[in-house]
Amino acid sequence: MLSAGASLVEGGVRFALFSEIAERVEVCLFDPVNGQETARHTLRQRSGDLWHDVLPGLGPGQHYGYRVHGPYEPDLGLRCNPAKLLIDPYARQLAGEFHWHDAIFGYQRGHRLGHYSFDRRDSAPWVPRCVVIEDRRADPDRRPRRAWRDTVIYEMHLAGLSRVCPDLPGPLRGSPSALLDPALLDHLQDLGVTAVELLPVQYAISELPLSRRGLSNYWGYNPLALMAPAGPRLGLDTASDLARIVDGLHEVGIEVLLDVVFNHTAEGDETGPTLSLRGIDNPSYYLLDPEQPARYRNYSGCGNSLRCGHPAVARLIVDSLRCWAEFTGVDGFRFDLGVSLLRDAGGRPDGQYLMGAIMTDPLLSQLKLIAEPWDLGPDGYRLGDFPGHWGEWNDRFRNTVRGFWAGSPATVADLATRIAGSGDVFAGRRRLPTASINFVTSHDGFTLLDLVSHGAPRKTAENALDPEEEPRQDRDDGALEAAHAEPVVIGCLLRARRSLLATLILARGVPMLLAGDEFGNSQGGNHNAYCQDNPVGWVDWQGRDDPDLDLRGFIAGLVGLRRELPELSADHYVDDQGRRRDAPALAPEYGLRWLRGDGERMGPGDWHDLENRSLICEISNPSHPRRVLWILHGGDAALSWQLPEAEFGTWHRVLDTASASGFPAPNAQPVAGAVEVAAGSVVLLVDRP
Repeated sequence: MLSAGASLVEGGVRFALFSEIAERVEVCLFDPVNGQETARHTLRQRSGDLWHDVLPGLGPGQHYGYRVHGPYEPDLGLRCNPAKLLIDPYARQLAGEFHWHDAIFGYQRGHRLGHYSFDRRDSAPWVPRCVVIEDRRADPDRRPRRAWRDTVIYEMHLAGLSRVCPDLPGPLRGSPSALLDPALLDHLQDLGVTAVELLPVQYAISELPLSRRGLSNYWGYNPLALMAPAGPRLGLDTASDLARIVDGLHEVGIEVLLDVVFNHTAEGDETGPTLSLRGIDNPSYYLLDPEQPARYRNYSGCGNSLRCGHPAVARLIVDSLRCWAEFTGVDGFRFDLGVSLLRDAGGRPDGQYLMGAIMTDPLLSQLKLIAEPWDLGPDGYRLGDFPGHWGEWNDRFRNTVRGFWAGSPATVADLATRIAGSGDVFAGRRRLPTASINFVTSHDGFTLLDLVSHGAPRKTAENALDPEEEPRQDRDDGALEAAHAEPVVIGCLLRARRSLLATLILARGVPMLLAGDEFGNSQGGNHNAYCQDNPVGWVDWQGRDDPDLDLRGFIAGLVGLRRELPELSADHYVDDQGRRRDAPALAPEYGLRWLRGDGERMGPGDWHDLENRSLICEISNPSHPRRVLWILHGGDAALSWQLPEAEFGTWHRVLDTASASGFPAPNAQPVAGAVEVAAGSVVLLVDRP
């Protein structure tokens, strides 16, 4: 079966391109040294809608692009223009630079809106060229294959993490290789991280408004080629460059997840350039407005939406995923605006064509798959609707946990549901708590220090350029400025960060940390640094030297507690009687009780008391002689709580976010009688021999 793309065959290269509407397809060859076009060849064969041919005498390193002849009727959604050099959707490497120039547009710019006069200028000098490469699969599968319940994710920008890291030599900073330096490897391992989630490494370009302002799309959520590495933007020219990084992380047991963008491309809306899919087969690759086919459905907020329900587009996405998995050895993917994957050929979010292709693929179905379970289209919020072993970013966890510690008026019932695995979202669909990817901060929003330090996002002209910008639900705690705060305020900020992290890491589900939160990285209150390839967006390591900012040891301790006390993060739900939902009727009581301040079980009235700012959870496990008490106290005054009698020995306070280090000394005196819980703090006690 023929496949799309440029493939090495005996004696030459086979070129193949999908297009339903093309009337003729040319492959253009370029000199790799000077970038000049040297020849054009018409693809002579057509199998269905796959145009293909073998050109003899070519090999690895050949530069090429396509020109597609066909109808140019924008009002009907048809935008073929052979004057525009088009990037192969299956290109696995690009060469040359992209430049914003009027020649890259398929129409003559400057005419009245809605008028798309055909533009005959050659765009080749201004766009990258595709490169024929030889298949070099990653080393034999050495994926750590950690279970979801043992996973701790660290979300990071491949260059931004190390750009100003003082432990690295200058030339290494900001390069992919920095991630393999012992300074960073030790840092990740010391934290207890088991997986890094890399912001997009696909080849992306910056939007025209950013370029005009001398800025760039730093995060990379504007893909131009779905299978090609980022090139100079991240120092990744080939898949082998990334495979080397993945292999080095695997050697120390750390998995690698890629954030991938398949909801839109960099061609933008109807006023955007013609760089690839638009000129190849606009109506097949994109969702067009059926009332005005010249315009695009914009469920991504970035101008266009890929038509993921079309068989050729679904095939492209699956092949792209397989490309990254096979040639770099990554362990999984996080799908930006993942609801776009569910949309059928008409844009309805009920299509399962692409999802079925991913879930039946023998390689992809075995990897970690994470959805951002929303997009900007109709019925675009679909938390809980993804298949069985997928993970999903759980914004309900984020909003509830932030709100509780910010003092928002809400019931503790929602907090209990979130830290117990969000069973209201996932259990009814026969999915486990580890389907919930729990987070309180991510690349998209405040850092942890800024979350507790600033009353509102700092809106800038650059922020306003982000088409995905949405109203945030970030907390308001009085607009405290950490850098200039009094000592008592600094102490409150430290406790607030600890309490948020303790709630995140000890809850059921999969915790995700944002790079830099472990030592107080700040963006100065900027809640959307997507275009800040500068100190605002780079991770600042100086907080390691400040005891009021450095939480590395605290996070490592929390991850250690999560592993030491598996009943906290057990991957199952518990019913109202404290019984495992997946256990036989005669199984011993698992022992989860929600308690009031007087030690009695919470009743219906307690759950809905808006004045109640404390949540106390008692957990016991029949396979271990111990009980765990988890107290989350969001009140403004200290709480004195009477401990129940110890059953297995004595109560030991193992965590207190208000204490000097967060972890009382191991040889501290056992606790009996009443336990004092400071305002805005988390306390964990264990009854053990």
